[in-house]
Amino acid sequence: MVLNESAEIRRSDRRFVRQALKAPMLSRQREEELGRRWVQENDERALHELVNSHTRLVVSMAGRYRGYGLPVSELVQEGSIGLMEAATRFDPDRGVRLSTYASWWIRASMQDYVLRNWSIVRIGTTAAEKTLFFNLRRLRARIAAASLGYLTREQKDEIADTLKVGVAAVESMEGRLGGQDQSLNAMVSDETERERQDLLEDDGPTPEEIVMTARDQATHRAWLQAALRDLPPREEQIIRARHLAERTTTLAELGSTLGVSKERVRQLESRALRKLHEELG
Repeated sequence: MVLNESAEIRRSDRRFVRQALKAPMLSRQREEELGRRWVQENDERALHELVNSHTRLVVSMAGRYRGYGLPVSELVQEGSIGLMEAATRFDPDRGVRLSTYASWWIRASMQDYVLRNWSIVRIGTTAAEKTLFFNLRRLRARIAAASLGYLTREQKDEIADTLKVGVAAVESMEGRLGGQDQSLNAMVSDETERERQDLLEDDGPTPEEIVMTARDQATHRAWLQAALRDLPPREEQIIRARHLAERTTTLAELGSTLGVSKERVRQLESRALRKLHEELG
């Protein structure tokens, strides 16, 4: 059943490509006419003709991203969304052909799709990562065509200088492009039932450390509460309001509450903090 569905999808893709190639190309005059009909009259038939006549551009650009291992049909679908967006925004009075304007939208849609689906680990979250992802292989092939293994330091420097990114970013992307996603539930080998996740080191605290930390915190809280109770009531109120409350109270607010100046509150706070420091060591 799955095989039949896959075959049907491939046949549908081929039909789509043939239809796209059959669509007539528009003259500049016809393109401007259709663009004005869409902008001024909201003529959907004009928009439809504009989109159909440029679908071949989507198909052509999808071929550039074959090397990322993603279905061309899905690249075409994503590129078609970019084409639709460009066509709806197209302004013929700017003197730019739709193919020139739409190329940016189509490429952006396809690149976004590749970045979302190339790896289960999100990639291309910054402009530098995106630039590296789509250019590193090409530059690596040109600069290090005769070398084996990883790039040399000089080659990394050259690529970083060409793409205006840091060397560390080049090294990170080289490592990510050189590996493949692997499930943590995959077996380490055929001779054991251990999974890859069993070999991951847990950097978190051990159960013993968690218990000891909780106990120490409880002890410190008890010491602090005892030290606070030894303070005069007004100083205790200031410390709780200034350092232990969820919302810190300002000196001016405390001065208004206590009926003293802001400077007097600051003096009382400093004196109370010194007492606590001496008490708690």
